[in-house]
Amino acid sequence: MAPRIASEIFSCSIQTFHRRRAGFSSPEVMEWNAAGPVGEELQVPDKDAKAMVGTEDTPGSKASPNPQKLRPSVFHSIKFFVLCHSLLQLAQLMISGYLKSSISTVEKRFGLSSQTSGLLAAFNEVGNTALIVFVSYFGSRVHRPRLIGCGAILVTLAGILMTVPHFISEPYRYDRTSPADMPQDFEASLCLPSTKALASASSNSSCSSYTEARHLAVVGIMFTAQTLLGVGGVPIQPFGISYIDDFSHNSNSPLYLGILFAVTMMGPGMAYGLGSLMLRLYVDIDRMPEGGINLTSKDPRWVGAWWLGFLISAGAVALAAIPYFFFPKEMPKEKQELRFRRKGLAVSDPPVSKGEDSSSEQSPADSPEKKDNLAQIAPDLTVIQFIKVFPRVLLRTLRHPIFLLVVLSQVCMSSMAAGMATFLPKFLERQFSVTASYANLLIGCLTIPLAIVGIVVGGILVKRLRLGPVHCGTLCLLSALCCLVLSTPLFFMGCSSHQIAGISHQPGAQPGLELFPGCMESCSCPSDDFNPVCDSSSRVEYITPCHAGCRSRVVQEAPDKSQVFYTNCSCVAGGGPVPAGSCDSACGHLVLPFMILVSLGAALASVTHTPSFMLILRGVKKEDKTLAVGIQFMLMRVLAWMPSPVIHGSAIDTTCVYWAHSCGRQAVCRYYDHDLLRNRFIGLQFFFKTGSLACFALILAILRQQDKEERTKATIPNPGLQQQLLASEAKKEPEESRV
Repeated sequence: MAPRIASEIFSCSIQTFHRRRAGFSSPEVMEWNAAGPVGEELQVPDKDAKAMVGTEDTPGSKASPNPQKLRPSVFHSIKFFVLCHSLLQLAQLMISGYLKSSISTVEKRFGLSSQTSGLLAAFNEVGNTALIVFVSYFGSRVHRPRLIGCGAILVTLAGILMTVPHFISEPYRYDRTSPADMPQDFEASLCLPSTKALASASSNSSCSSYTEARHLAVVGIMFTAQTLLGVGGVPIQPFGISYIDDFSHNSNSPLYLGILFAVTMMGPGMAYGLGSLMLRLYVDIDRMPEGGINLTSKDPRWVGAWWLGFLISAGAVALAAIPYFFFPKEMPKEKQELRFRRKGLAVSDPPVSKGEDSSSEQSPADSPEKKDNLAQIAPDLTVIQFIKVFPRVLLRTLRHPIFLLVVLSQVCMSSMAAGMATFLPKFLERQFSVTASYANLLIGCLTIPLAIVGIVVGGILVKRLRLGPVHCGTLCLLSALCCLVLSTPLFFMGCSSHQIAGISHQPGAQPGLELFPGCMESCSCPSDDFNPVCDSSSRVEYITPCHAGCRSRVVQEAPDKSQVFYTNCSCVAGGGPVPAGSCDSACGHLVLPFMILVSLGAALASVTHTPSFMLILRGVKKEDKTLAVGIQFMLMRVLAWMPSPVIHGSAIDTTCVYWAHSCGRQAVCRYYDHDLLRNRFIGLQFFFKTGSLACFALILAILRQQDKEERTKATIPNPGLQQQLLASEAKKEPEESRV
């Protein structure tokens, strides 16, 4: 997720930078940029700033009788806008990434498969991708701060809408008993005579058309909320960055964007941290049963308060959106920066000695090459004209080999990051028997910070070493290679699934035999119940106490928590007691080494972020740079962030060995084959990293070939040119120096 945020901010800043250099300094475009069509009587921000400087310098002037004009409002300060926008993007990314931290909890609560939950996580990108292309069309025609505020309000409403399924659903029941029976698991899954079991099963039958309709409504609400979440985020980042770039001094704009980038990058980490805190609380904390619950966070039936994090983050977005309705459409630039600019130009600017340099800084209107620049002519186009022009420029940009290979490499990296961000918490829960809260804590404290460090290190290396295209390609290749090498030990850091009575470990194979055949013949166990117990002596897990032949239940009270034990178990050696809950993983001690390798791999993958952007900016034509970054950003969404969670979720579903069923439909997966889960999940990551490495290798080969051809042309002169030079020497002696 960290590379994705960096790419968004970097692409928007590049667009505003090239938009300013591509012709937005001309009088006509400045007039359009200020408030609309050419011909209206407008004031350019620079003039406003100069007017304010003049009034400051002459305190006794009668031109401004109102003393409040000498002290402009805080909402006319670009620094305050940077502060507000940093907080807004921090809250917006926190609510966008929060679902990934609670994906396994949502699956258990509403009976979703990993494929469905992956599609739900990817739906955030649908609304965003559908509208982000038109941001470059609207530009500064709209009141950007107010539109940002409206987008933030929509994000807030989407976050509140995500919590609606919790309030319209019945209280969570982690077994099949009636809500009136408290505590809920009392005699729920014991070995009962056939008559009592049939009566219990008939009373617990809750399948109806209303139940199915409510389930579909709940899923539809969550998909709608995710779509609105993406739509609301469309104007926040591009309009905010362009607003900062327009009304800040040229030398201050990179500083402000750097501050914005640094604060924003903490959003995903805070999302996982918030998930770690919320999932420690029980899901129905607002409507706890009278008898309490006998569950701990390590119980596989535990469902945390996933909805509470959406409320908290939605409230943060709503608070951060308030100032945007008070910012003006335009604001003057900072007075101090104007004075510093004049002084700096008078003292430090070197004289222009080369004609080429002076000609390169001409007005864009004088350059015929820039007439086809879509970023320059976009404000003068209608929506229909913009849609017609866009595919032609898109195809022209995609024909560039370096650009296409860099985009493919970043698509592979982004696919790896999207799958890891969505399903890594669930993988840690299943593979190492850790709680959802602890898994989120590890990701928020290790993986996200190291990914941020990798992006910063990549930028520092490019800047300090002044890397050219060939060296940028080499850096990307080495980083991708080291990332791939670190992924290899992950295949072996895990252990096989423990034995589960009545369930085979290979999908499609015959179920395994019980430890004591016929031990539960007198019991009538429900097939769709789930209340696991573990025989720690033989490391055999039973789906319910009934499947273990247990006939009684004992609760050991403790000051901090109570522990449930089942006794008189005919399928357990000695009759028990056996504790409630799944058996712990035998390789739980490997979770920290596993996360360290994953985090180091994420850091090395993030190192390629800035060099790969430099390859795009230095590899395409000047007039296509802005659009190239925008196209690259759009393709990463369409080809990586949208399909990758669905691909990873589908791969995880293929490793399931026991599905729960609800009203005849397949619901959440209860047990996975750990070896298959590890090989397929890490294998997908390995596949995408290999694809990125191959793309970087081709990029480096093409760049070296181009560099070799340029050196050959420089060292081997053209024979025809040599003859012309000899002829010119014979005719005119003074021309020798110019040649």
